[in-house]
Amino acid sequence: MDRKRAMTSVDLAALVGEFREYTGAVVDKAYLYDDDFVRLKMRDYDRGRIELVIETGDPKRAHVAVPGHVPDAPGRPPNFAMMLRNRIAGANFEGVEQYGFDRILTFRFEREDATTLIVAELFGDGNVAVMNEDREVFDCLDTVRLTSRTVAPGSQYDYPDERFSPLDCDYEAFAAKMAGSDTDLVRTLATQLNFGGLYAEELCTRAGVEKTVDIENATEDHHEALFGALERLREPILEGRTEPRLYEDDDERVVDATPLPLEEHEAAGYVATGFESFNGAIDEYFYRLEAESDEPNATGSDGPDFQSEIEKYERIIEQQEGAIGAYDEQADEEQRKAESLYGNYDLVDEICSTIESARGEGVPWEDIEAKFETGAEQGIEAAQAVVSIDAAEGTVTIDLGDGHIELDPFVGVEKNADRLYTEAKRVREKKEGAQAAIEDTREDLADVKRRREEWERGDETDESDDTDDEFETDYTTMSSVPVRYDEKWFERFRWFRTSDDFLVLGGRNADQNEELVKKYMDPSDRFFHAQAHGAPVAILKATEPDEPARDVDIPDRSKREAAQFAVSYSSVWKDGKFEGDVYEVGADQVSKTPESGEYIEKGSFVIRGDREYYRDVAVGVAVGIKCEPDTRVIGGPPLAIESDAETSIRLEPGQYAQNDIAKRLYRTFRERFTDTSFVRKIASADRIQEFCPPGGSRMIDE
Repeated sequence: MDRKRAMTSVDLAALVGEFREYTGAVVDKAYLYDDDFVRLKMRDYDRGRIELVIETGDPKRAHVAVPGHVPDAPGRPPNFAMMLRNRIAGANFEGVEQYGFDRILTFRFEREDATTLIVAELFGDGNVAVMNEDREVFDCLDTVRLTSRTVAPGSQYDYPDERFSPLDCDYEAFAAKMAGSDTDLVRTLATQLNFGGLYAEELCTRAGVEKTVDIENATEDHHEALFGALERLREPILEGRTEPRLYEDDDERVVDATPLPLEEHEAAGYVATGFESFNGAIDEYFYRLEAESDEPNATGSDGPDFQSEIEKYERIIEQQEGAIGAYDEQADEEQRKAESLYGNYDLVDEICSTIESARGEGVPWEDIEAKFETGAEQGIEAAQAVVSIDAAEGTVTIDLGDGHIELDPFVGVEKNADRLYTEAKRVREKKEGAQAAIEDTREDLADVKRRREEWERGDETDESDDTDDEFETDYTTMSSVPVRYDEKWFERFRWFRTSDDFLVLGGRNADQNEELVKKYMDPSDRFFHAQAHGAPVAILKATEPDEPARDVDIPDRSKREAAQFAVSYSSVWKDGKFEGDVYEVGADQVSKTPESGEYIEKGSFVIRGDREYYRDVAVGVAVGIKCEPDTRVIGGPPLAIESDAETSIRLEPGQYAQNDIAKRLYRTFRERFTDTSFVRKIASADRIQEFCPPGGSRMIDE
């Protein structure tokens, strides 16, 4: 059998009871490794140090680990970890609940000033969301925006639709689920009862029934035997009377950890080891699974497991295609409603006018609704079209023969129709965003397939190159890339180096704009600014910051790159535009002294004298990883970055928020480097985000 890569719903149900033993533990620190592994370091008066780990990538798990099984603390904590520390440091762990029979755990932490909930989603792509008691999301590892649910900072957390739970159903509900299937017994237990393949086969074995019996041929004896087996399985789990087992194959490799002994595993010949707690068994399992991960994968090679990546992207594409279909239906529905209003203009206008006139005369809403009801009984067409009136919202719902339409009766037919047309347009724009996202995913899928083909072909080297005195190092294929990073003082600003190696600095806010002009702009430097509100200052340094100022002939190429830098990090990008105007002046033309009677806002300046304009400058940003002579993330105009980076990705205005595109870039970079730990150390999602323009972005080449 395939080794377990994710905890099951049965596993989580068994763990919930054991987590109660840690109630009252106090949180010390929170850590985030890569972008899918959360560690909460806690302490308990009786137990000492407690390590709660949540991993949502591959594998998917949530349990308490012995201290020796957790990785060392990472370097600079990312924003998500800092947010967690601010929210729950010093808080008491108050327990955990499983959402229905789903692979979702909600951890509760109490502090005098706040209650914090941490939701671990251990299904699909996995996620961790942090929210308050009202389920308002502070932050999450991944933003989810589907037609069925949303998980995003600032939104109300939406649990997925609750699944049928076999752990608390009675016989009637069980039998009804079984009878409603159209397949055999084992598949019904696996899918309709949500047990999954392993436990479905286990129930058939314990019940002594043939698993391949078709549902239409199953008798009440079959159902009763299976329900009896179900009760014998679930009772010890719900009552906390587990008998955990760790199973190994003939090669002494772990294959599973279960809360109860399984006859299926015994029949397969797996060696079982008992544990005092299921938490201990599952911790040992995943610790050894990781330690054994260097062994040949399912393909029989020592290379990456490309198949799991391919299957993941295929699942994402299937979900995205479903969302696109839903957007089409919603947009068509809104447009149909708008057209229906215009098609019944006189009738709708009569309804709106009647309500507006009555309210103007002070008639109560209840009386207006009663008047329409009386009119409907008398056969008045306009009254018959009224379905209901919402006095609290001041709206009326009508039915013109093809569905309900909600109206604001005080704005007239045209504005109501325009609102519906606008909503249809908004939904179609969301569809365009989803189509762009699916193209990105298809590119991700194509990239994995390409890498698999390259791996299968093997490394083909041209031995004739051995005679060359010089060669380029391919850092992406190195198993261990040396880290050479020395943080520069100017990295707190936006920055890049032009193709001619001139340093360009940009402000991130009004304070930095002031600081750059006052402290770091020398007489020979050039000042660039986009012709847009809220644009940052951009200074092209003629000399290095530690060199004396002097007149230097700056190439036109560097100036144009500085202009592109200025427009790309301005509100032009945030507004979704692809070009804008930029002007350039000398340092002596920039002043903080306004004209008499005028006022200058913080971060703004007076420009005197002639300006040199760069018209219709195209926005453009590339983010890359530089490997020599030092290792760091770099970002800025593509022509300057791509020549200096080992690998880079271009961005353009798009649908992904700044933090979301940073996470997508991080994952792509990790796929490009064999040494993924190097990417984590040098190019975390937080560091990448520093080079992403404000507003939405999308990748345009990978």
